[in-house]
Amino acid sequence: MRPFRFLATVDDYPGFAELTSLARKAEAIGCSTFVLPDHLIGQYAAMPLLAVVAAASERLRVGTFVLNVCLRHPAVLAQDLATLDVLSGGRLEIGLGAGWNKPEHDAIGIPFEPVGVRIKRLTEAITILKGCFAEGPFSFSGEHYIITGHDGAPKPAQRPHPPIFLGGGKRLLTLAAREAQIIGLAPRLVQGDAPRVDARSLTAAATEEKIRWIREAAGDRFGELELNTYPTGGPTVVTDDPRAEARRRADRIREQTGVELTVEEILDSPHVFIGSIKDLARKFADLRERFGISSFLIDDLDALAPVVEELAGQ
Repeated sequence: MRPFRFLATVDDYPGFAELTSLARKAEAIGCSTFVLPDHLIGQYAAMPLLAVVAAASERLRVGTFVLNVCLRHPAVLAQDLATLDVLSGGRLEIGLGAGWNKPEHDAIGIPFEPVGVRIKRLTEAITILKGCFAEGPFSFSGEHYIITGHDGAPKPAQRPHPPIFLGGGKRLLTLAAREAQIIGLAPRLVQGDAPRVDARSLTAAATEEKIRWIREAAGDRFGELELNTYPTGGPTVVTDDPRAEARRRADRIREQTGVELTVEEILDSPHVFIGSIKDLARKFADLRERFGISSFLIDDLDALAPVVEELAGQ
């Protein structure tokens, strides 16, 4: 089994001192990577923040979770990513996605294309990123991008390229099985004025199905892949009465989505972290044993520090 890796993050606007302190704490307790999502609303830009985190730490890796490739030309993005990998001493992980937040696209006038088109754009972007990272000039002609004799510079420190992280629905998981090193088992999103999580995709049964898709598409590569999950079913709650909190969580999910999940389904979900420190340590171990999930994004560094200290690298 792969050793446990824990990913730290931040979801507000920390000042420089707060951010660097958080990065050093994450490194000290054993987190592997500090990540940030990619949104135009409600957060700092990912790349400058990750550069600060890399400068404030010695071993902590930095990663995007995940970049919306529809917002940037991939050859320009490749230069930013390679620069960060070089200057961090080879500590970058590249999370990529096809974009899901329609209001952000609407706000700046970038069309929010149908999901199939966005996935095709992502597929081409991955090809271009890898071409920019490889030695020598390359050319590419696709539906969305044309590259002519471009030799990307700088080249990343990690060869042939930094680890690529992909995740999503069946089409994206199939792409990830072919192209990525790390795969996120994200629940399905239901599009609308405010995108929301498909409650049924939070369950352990849904996770089993996703891993089946990955295994079928990856073939011999499956054993090389790292699987990740994160608490999309609501914030982490450390409590000695997990069933009571799970009942409240199930009530909120029913009110928001109309889907009825049992307490057992909530507590069993790979996307819900509720329980005592001992419960949560056992849950992470169970998820690795049952599903092969070894990478966990945590949303409360203070609360989960004892779990990270116990399990990281084991």
